Amino acid sequence: MSIHLAFHSLEWENNSQPKYLQLYEHIRQAILNGQLKSGEQLPSSRALARQLGVSRTTAMQAFEHLAAEGYLSGHTGAGTFVSQLPPDQLSLPGVQAQEAPVIQKRPLLSRRGAVISSLSGSKLVNRQNIKPFRPGVPALWDFPFTQWFRLMSRQSKSLGFEAFGYGDAAGYLPLRRAIVQYLRKSRGVSCEPEQIIITNGIQQALGLACQLLLNPGDSAWIEDPGYNGAREAMNLMEIQPRPVPLDQEGISVEAAMEVAPDARLAYVTPSHQYPTGVVMSLSRRLELLEWAARQEGWVLEDDYDSEYRFNGKPLAALQGIDRNNRVIYLGTFSKVLFPAMRLGYMVVPPALAEAFQQAKRYTDRGNSILEQATLAAFLEEGQLERHLRRMRLLYQERQEALVYWSGKLLGEMLRVNPSDTGLHAVGWLQPDRDDCEVAERLWQQAIIASPLSGYTRQYRQAPGLVMGYAPYREELIRETLERMAGVLGRGI
Repeated sequence: MSIHLAFHSLEWENNSQPKYLQLYEHIRQAILNGQLKSGEQLPSSRALARQLGVSRTTAMQAFEHLAAEGYLSGHTGAGTFVSQLPPDQLSLPGVQAQEAPVIQKRPLLSRRGAVISSLSGSKLVNRQNIKPFRPGVPALWDFPFTQWFRLMSRQSKSLGFEAFGYGDAAGYLPLRRAIVQYLRKSRGVSCEPEQIIITNGIQQALGLACQLLLNPGDSAWIEDPGYNGAREAMNLMEIQPRPVPLDQEGISVEAAMEVAPDARLAYVTPSHQYPTGVVMSLSRRLELLEWAARQEGWVLEDDYDSEYRFNGKPLAALQGIDRNNRVIYLGTFSKVLFPAMRLGYMVVPPALAEAFQQAKRYTDRGNSILEQATLAAFLEEGQLERHLRRMRLLYQERQEALVYWSGKLLGEMLRVNPSDTGLHAVGWLQPDRDDCEVAERLWQQAIIASPLSGYTRQYRQAPGLVMGYAPYREELIRETLERMAGVLGRGI
């Protein structure tokens, strides 16, 4: 096909793209589809500009781009030609490429990538809206944001420039010191600042622990029913999560020994088991610690919401009675302050401190300094303690509203027992109900109530719904329960 016909089909588009780029793309496509052959001479930039009714600069810029990418070559005194071997030569009709060797097609993802993509995610949990009765959400509207932003502004002005470089990956030292004081006073945790590792929430802490303490293929105990995030963190690290049943004292160590006698790690929520709310007894705590010492294993203690104990002081942490340094304590500020902060922490035994600091360093270089400094000031000024006192009273009132109105409006259809701790309660359904079907019907009515069976892998519980109450005012709780009564009353 002649040069004239190759450019005859060019139509300028009325868009923001410069004409020289449109001309560049037109010539490039003409080369790739064979309209312009290898070795064929193009008009001069002056002649082409005159033919197309554009400036010579437009034609020259298009030629320069094509030459830079190897599509055109220029010869002094001879003109501009289509290159003999353009980069995309295999796309040109009539070019006979050598037979390519057969290459085994590789999967798009690595083995670990395939595991990540297969992790289950429930729409009942992952939606961003905060509708009743989504669990795990604090009362964001009641957080003292005015004081928080005042502290943040002050910290942004008082921090030296050196603070905004790469800091200690283990965390901002004043914050780690403040956490030590807070934990000693409120949770009975025995630790020093060197044992504190600031993390991006509980999930990162779980990932670091699994990476450093176990090898791929090793087994670990998890509560059943239990926190799905722990199971997923283990799956991600190719660790075998072994479900262990619960009783009224917490995880059954005796059953765990039968399920996985070779396990060297146990993940537990002893102060307020997630999601059932069972509190681990002292005798069971001592039994678990004895196993860890004998097995030279580790206990991951997730203390996710123990600050919210309504009657009496919060129970002392498992870590505080450990005499053999086998407990790694995990805490988070997502439930205490607000989830978007993404700040948590680990308390690791002294012998593990350096290894965890290194792991954190090579994972993400550390957390944002401004949020850490603000949180340190929030702790040091006593703002956290004041906030927690207000929230305990508020959450207790809202739990009482949930218990009262569920009994009044739903009766035997949904039984909610009061609890001394936490941000959620379990609503027990009648034995013949399917909690997944109930949850799906409620979801269709814009009510979020996670099915208890969704937290269970092997040891089935009675059907129930995990219901958060912390962010919802009494009138909203009552109105939502009225709508729930309509759904449950229709039968499923």
